Amino acid sequence: MLLLSAPSEAKKKFDAATGKILYIPLDNRPITSKQTVEVAEKLGFEVIMPPDELLGNRDELGNPERLWEWLETEADEYKDLRAAVIAADSMLYGSLVGSRKHDYEPQLIAERAARFEEFHDDHKRLPLYVFSSIMRTPRTGALSGHEEPEYYRSYGADIFRYTALIDKQEIEGLNRREKKEFAFLEKLIPKNALSDWMNRRKKNFDANKLLIDLAKKKNFNYLLLGRDDNAPYSQTHLESRYLTKYGDKLGKETFQSIAGIDEIGLMMITRAINERLNNVPFVFVRYNWGRGKETIPSYSDVTIEESIDAAIAATGAMKVPSPERADFVLAVNTNPDGKTFEANDAFNDVNAREGTQYFAELVNDYVSKNYNVAVADIAFANGSDNALMEALKERGLLFRLRAYAGWNTATNSTGFVLSTAMLSKMMPDGAVDDLLLTRYLDDWAYQANVRNIMAGQLTWLRGDGYYGKLGDKADAVSGRTTKLLERFVENNLPPFAGSEDMMVVFPWNRMFESDILRGREATIEFEKSQPHILPIK
Repeated sequence: MLLLSAPSEAKKKFDAATGKILYIPLDNRPITSKQTVEVAEKLGFEVIMPPDELLGNRDELGNPERLWEWLETEADEYKDLRAAVIAADSMLYGSLVGSRKHDYEPQLIAERAARFEEFHDDHKRLPLYVFSSIMRTPRTGALSGHEEPEYYRSYGADIFRYTALIDKQEIEGLNRREKKEFAFLEKLIPKNALSDWMNRRKKNFDANKLLIDLAKKKNFNYLLLGRDDNAPYSQTHLESRYLTKYGDKLGKETFQSIAGIDEIGLMMITRAINERLNNVPFVFVRYNWGRGKETIPSYSDVTIEESIDAAIAATGAMKVPSPERADFVLAVNTNPDGKTFEANDAFNDVNAREGTQYFAELVNDYVSKNYNVAVADIAFANGSDNALMEALKERGLLFRLRAYAGWNTATNSTGFVLSTAMLSKMMPDGAVDDLLLTRYLDDWAYQANVRNIMAGQLTWLRGDGYYGKLGDKADAVSGRTTKLLERFVENNLPPFAGSEDMMVVFPWNRMFESDILRGREATIEFEKSQPHILPIK
């Protein structure tokens, strides 16, 4: 095992961290593409991605055939590649959204899956890391309907509950009331809608079995299946149980199924780099007091401890029992009662809650002892814990961390911050600070604060558009959001106020995710689009 405790060792590792990695993400969202790539590039690797027009977005499902052509061409052109990290969803269906909405026949999907073996045979010396999603089961169609077939908008909650009862029946059985509920739902949900949804799932399930078969034939250095948004009882959880059993003989050194999906691109890049550098990072995990590691977060089907342990193994690291032996401490901010809330809840303010001061002091203690500390901020889903961030700011800890994440689901954050922390150990401090700033602007400033304010102001603006589809309001929302973000930076990150141009844009034409452009990138985009910036009331 290799510990990077001495600065000279870290310097040697940083100097060795060069070369090219081919990376095909799930889609073109900033978090799965450019922000993932940024972490590896800060270490010194060059990450080569397909052109944006080949990747899927919210409306265009991506182009699998052209992605395969791109992958084969690039792998032939570059002879000094260190690894290829590939989202199977993009290669089979076009994108993550494509995996839920495509109309491809099973035979075509199977043929595309078989191309992984052909690619491996043609490039045997190229380490290949592949990840794929187990199709999600949203609790409701109200917000997810645009990314599911149209009928899910009307019957999503019923379909979720129906399949949750199927899963529960297999695990522990149903009581009399649940049996009646199941019979009612079976009559309520239109048969053609349920049949279509289950057939889509079968295509995804069968494709993942084919990928496991390829892993058994040693075509991949690692295969990771991610359970997209799910719950302890759900169709996603049911399918995961079967797929895990199907691949259980492979062992965690080759294959896993874990909760989450959007963070897995960075996790697989991190594993590729760790294996390239013969590096096995040691991780000590510390939870907030209360339920802590027993917390089952929103959008997940297992405890956060199980998810973090799986992520540590998937990235090629090792969990250790004490901070003295660790390359870094992962401090996990959970609510003492084990509940996970939404970042746009009204009580997500700067006022300390139960557990806030304790956790902030915990982080302060580890930092003061010169441990490398990473914070997984998962008390709220879809944004930072404002009370925690205020406490860290007051203690001067924001830029004394080595990594931070508080975006989207809990597993998105934990997988992303684990990976960033492992690689940041070998980075210069300036690179680490830049990565921290990216997360603070996105997770804290935008997701936990500005987004909610701006959502309330949308009604002020003229034109067609709303939170989930901005339409012709996009430029005005971009201008207002940028001003609000700049104001947040002035109040909370004053050293960076006015230090570079910033601009907020919305690549999926909705407010859920943003792309916060900085520096020259922001200047170029502003000159190109010249958004109409209205004064903030």
